[in-house]
Amino acid sequence: MTAYRYLQLDVFAPRPGTGNPLGVVFDADGLSSDRMQALAAWLNLSETVFFVRPTAAGADYHVRIFTPGSELPFAGHPSVGAAWAAVTSGLAVPRDGALVQQCAAGLLPVRVSGPAAAPTIQLASPAARHLDTAPGAVPEALLAQAAEGHVAQLWDNGPRWWLLPLRDAASVRSLAPDMAAVRDWTNATGATGVAVFAPEQAAAHALVVRAFCPGDAVNVPEDPVTGSANALIGAWLRQRSALPGTDAGYVASQGREVGRDGEVQVQVDAQGTVWIGGQVQQVIDGQIHW
Repeated sequence: MTAYRYLQLDVFAPRPGTGNPLGVVFDADGLSSDRMQALAAWLNLSETVFFVRPTAAGADYHVRIFTPGSELPFAGHPSVGAAWAAVTSGLAVPRDGALVQQCAAGLLPVRVSGPAAAPTIQLASPAARHLDTAPGAVPEALLAQAAEGHVAQLWDNGPRWWLLPLRDAASVRSLAPDMAAVRDWTNATGATGVAVFAPEQAAAHALVVRAFCPGDAVNVPEDPVTGSANALIGAWLRQRSALPGTDAGYVASQGREVGRDGEVQVQVDAQGTVWIGGQVQQVIDGQIHW
């Protein structure tokens, strides 16, 4: 049985225990897709990443991203965590503060700043697309709290998330959706899940977000902190000229309702690319036998 170096990171976490856990497996070329999927299911984290050899010209490192139920082309917290792990392990060395990640969604630019032992990561999300898909049977608890004049929209940046603004931050934080209804709705529409959000003026953040993904794609009732959904929300806000602040950058709060306190840094550049980042904490460094 082969031993693989294994890290468990806390991503979008100001301190350990406040973000979204991520499993990281190094030198995983010897694992088949089925064995990667089985390990991700056994670890039962929302995502696990596997470092394999790059196959695309220009890539500094290559990751495959698995939920307990499927492989994803892109996900935000695994990508931010993978970039952090690649730098701190010496697997990839930034050139003028830049790296390129290879994943199933393609080649993604990464910005790296700060010390190599504790870098700050910003990663470019794949381009966001609004899909012209009818919402169908939106669960009643979501409809009841929706912001006036808004309906659920399906957006794609690798994963597909239904986005729905709610009336206010209190509506987001108190929402108690019927998970079975959310599961059936997202499965029927081919979505990863649904993300709800609203402005919340606080010293440390400008937006509050929650993401529910109990369907087949992820099989996690509520994701603690979600990079891909936050990137899509940034694109949704830009489309409406509604980005908080004056520099097209803001912080989103997510996870308090499940005992976390994650912070996602969102920046939209002049070309419309959404960059996501945040702090990463290393919690476990060891070996995994699989």
